[in-house]
This record gives sequence, structure tokens and C-alpha cells, in this order.
Amino acid sequence: MINTREIGAYGENIAMEYLLNKGYKLISKNFRSQFGEIDIIAKEKDLICFIEVKSRYNTNFGFPAQAISKNKQKKIKKTSLLFINKEKLFNLNIRYDVIEILLNYNDDSYIINHLENAF
Repeated sequence: MINTREIGAYGENIAMEYLLNKGYKLISKNFRSQFGEIDIIAKEKDLICFIEVKSRYNTNFGFPAQAISKNKQKKIKKTSLLFINKEKLFNLNIRYDVIEILLNYNDDSYIINHLENAF
């Protein structure tokens, strides 16, 4: 049985491939601070996108994005501000996205849902 960490890593790899195919440029992956972690930081045109990836095999407990609480959103925002200051990326606009990935138990297929400006 796959554990949640492996599901998360697999989902992040799917999300990265999706973003690169859409023309995004990877800036950082799994950036950590004392406040938390941001799964993917990518650039799209003049935007820095801070992206939380949520992967699930089913929706028994809701859609993946519903697992991102207000508290988690605050932590992501605090971490993003630290990243901006650290990298001196003051002249770019920012956006907070969520990528939901619904995995299929029976094969390697999946459904991806990219929620731009999710919070």
C-alpha cells in the first residue's frame, strides 16, 4: 500500500510536468520555512505562482483542495513572503494556486484540476 508521502510526491511530479508543459518556469520545489512548506514555486509571465498540490485516490473526504484550511493558507502566504524577500523578487505579481490530482487505483491515469487564484 502506498503511503501519503509517496502519494504526495507522485502528485507533485505530475503537477510539475503539467506546469512545465503549460510554459511555467520552475523556481523552487518544496521550499520550507519556520511557517511551513510550499510545494511548487513557478513563474508564469510576470507572475510568481505559489502552488499547493493535493492528491487523492477518492473524494470520500471531499475534493483535494478542500483539505487546505485557512490556517494552511496563512502559513503558505507567510512562507511566500519569506521566499520573496530571500530571493529579492519584489517586482513581480504573486498568485496562490492549488493543483488537485485525482488518481486512479486501477491504472496510472489521473484527473488534474488547476485552480488559479485559489486563495
